[in-house]
Amino acid sequence: MGEADGKGVTLSEVPHECAKTFTMLENNPEVMNELAHTIGVPKELSFRDVYSLYDSDMLAMVPRPVFALLTTIPMTEAWRQARDTEDADLEWYKGAGPAEPAIWFRQTIIHGCGLIGLLHCVSNGVPSELIVPGSELANFLRKAVPLGMDERARLLNETESMYQASEAVAHKGDTEALKPGEDSIHHFVALVKGLDGNLWELEGSRKGPLNRGSLVENEDALSERALELGIRRLVDIQGSAGGHLPFSCIALAPSV
Repeated sequence: MGEADGKGVTLSEVPHECAKTFTMLENNPEVMNELAHTIGVPKELSFRDVYSLYDSDMLAMVPRPVFALLTTIPMTEAWRQARDTEDADLEWYKGAGPAEPAIWFRQTIIHGCGLIGLLHCVSNGVPSELIVPGSELANFLRKAVPLGMDERARLLNETESMYQASEAVAHKGDTEALKPGEDSIHHFVALVKGLDGNLWELEGSRKGPLNRGSLVENEDALSERALELGIRRLVDIQGSAGGHLPFSCIALAPSV
């Protein structure tokens, strides 16, 4: 997402290089589970719909613990201004290697945000320790993790098997896929509890991974604190501007 046209676009949204165009994925469990299990996420983990961020009965429908949330959020003016303000004080990410607390992928692939969002969910925290050995995902991460930001993005762009896996599920959602050249206002944002106990906000069109705060051992990515540090904070940004923020949200959790 965030293809740059020079009209009010922040530096963090400008792709590093012209890359291939993917078919944009829909953020629903059917699509993301098929893609995840195809590339090497074990069947013991799966995505589930999150129908409310506030209703305790609806939240209780989601199996726990929740390792990550994958959300799509429209780029409103209020969120854009908040992002620009935060990004202005940040340096571009320079991390690399397995010692990094969060594995982050910069987006250079047009409409590749769904695949990147999924990668952020499954390459961090507990799910990263459960990846099927020898799978496409395991082999890809073995090559990607040691690389810096630009080289890692280039590797993803050049990994044909990831492109093919994403394209294979791209037309299986409930809405019509974007046609080539069409833009989307929605951004995929992953909110992941890392192995370091922090909640990480991961989006390929930012300057790097964003540490939103620490979670204690019994607080997962759908806990009250994680919601307040993460997706509810984004909803509140729009609310403070006098508007409503439509979004979708799915949770990565144990399969039942």
